[in-house]
Amino acid sequence: MTAPIPRDIPDLPAVPGPPLLLPSPVPATAVVAPVRRPMVALFRLLTALAAAGGVALELLLGTPARTLSYFSVQTNILLAVVMLLSARRAWRARRPLPSGVMGATLLYAVITALVYHLLLAHTTPPFSMTGATTLPARWHGSWVTLQLLHTVTPLAAVLDWLLLTPAARLHLRQAAAWLLYPLAYLAFYLTRAALLTPSSPGRYLYPFLDAATHGYRSTLANALLLGLAIYALAVFLVALDHTRPTPVRRRV
Repeated sequence: MTAPIPRDIPDLPAVPGPPLLLPSPVPATAVVAPVRRPMVALFRLLTALAAAGGVALELLLGTPARTLSYFSVQTNILLAVVMLLSARRAWRARRPLPSGVMGATLLYAVITALVYHLLLAHTTPPFSMTGATTLPARWHGSWVTLQLLHTVTPLAAVLDWLLLTPAARLHLRQAAAWLLYPLAYLAFYLTRAALLTPSSPGRYLYPFLDAATHGYRSTLANALLLGLAIYALAVFLVALDHTRPTPVRRRV
């Protein structure tokens, strides 16, 4: 004898289907093993040598304490180290350096070039990293150093990013972190000037950040405007990185 079938059968739970996979971009380096790129390694090695050579030449022309206090010199030291490490990774078919490191180095190199060519190259008296009061002649050591540190190496960094680096690696969240070094440099710059005597040559290295001439209020206002411009430049580089084509899509 069988039990009566109930009139109201409770609804059975739905059979779970396959999980819905959301699209997520995966970098090519996560699924494709990097390959040796000797030409990329050579270009980055030459860039590192140019940056190191410019710093070394400036150290020979000026005093180390003053030379190493310039933003452009510190940036070129960073550029030389990063390019040397990147060249080694490209030669040995290893994964590239983190995008945050490469993006920060690119940003500082571009800042070096823009500040020099827009704010320093045509000042009176002429801008000099050795304290000279006259404009150096072409192919003079000071002139060569200025061109290496403020034109050649920044241009090489931009070309490496545009032609040899995969696109869409930079992120907007990194832009704020990239401002930490310029802020730290500003603190170092003002502290260094405060510790030097007023008669010390090269107390203020940049005319637009000269508190002795403009006062701290105007100097900090100029620093704020420069900081906003740096952040805008960082955002622009990130946006451009996501719109430019990838030149090495199959050879990451």
